[in-house]
Amino acid sequence: MFFYLSKILWFFFDPGNILFMGLVIGALLSWTRWRRVAHWCLSLTALYAVLLATIPLGEILITKLENKFPPNKSLPKVVEGIIVLGGVVDQFISKDRGSPAINGAVERLTAFADLAKIYPQARLVFSGGSGVLFGPSLKEAPFVGPIFHKLGIAVDRIHYEDQSRNTAENAVLTKRAVKPSDGGQWIVITSAFHMPRAIGTFRKAGWRAIPYPV
Repeated sequence: MFFYLSKILWFFFDPGNILFMGLVIGALLSWTRWRRVAHWCLSLTALYAVLLATIPLGEILITKLENKFPPNKSLPKVVEGIIVLGGVVDQFISKDRGSPAINGAVERLTAFADLAKIYPQARLVFSGGSGVLFGPSLKEAPFVGPIFHKLGIAVDRIHYEDQSRNTAENAVLTKRAVKPSDGGQWIVITSAFHMPRAIGTFRKAGWRAIPYPV
């Protein structure tokens, strides 16, 4: 339920959608007796567009999130496992082209490969199913396997958790799948801006999680 609610709420709070809805509502109202309201609606929409274009609010917020977890340079000598979160591959483009289409989060995979070599005895997990409302059966896992192989990771070392649809499910379903030991430490890899939510969710689910933002 939360997954669907989050998708619906994001539709209404997405900056681009706010602009679109403001223009549509203003245009429709301009053909009614509510023309004064339409003028205000269109004016506020125009002002909102100018603010978005001139103030790098997105970059400011992203930077603030990224700085909450600086690069982790003091890792323990032994860890039970390493988890990398999905959101790296566009599975729809990958399916159409017949090869992995990687987005801007590729550093998650390269960091995963580096740590897999540093910790050759660690358990390796890729956690990520499909976070879209339409086409949920198309998962990331089949497309990241060949990438891991090219990065030098033995494919049989990796456990794929491919049912999770968001960060909360990453934590819960991965724990259910791999059954970590009570005292085992696990490195969690994700993008720096996503780490505050990820590490909070994993620790709430009972993981002894070590953040590794990239």
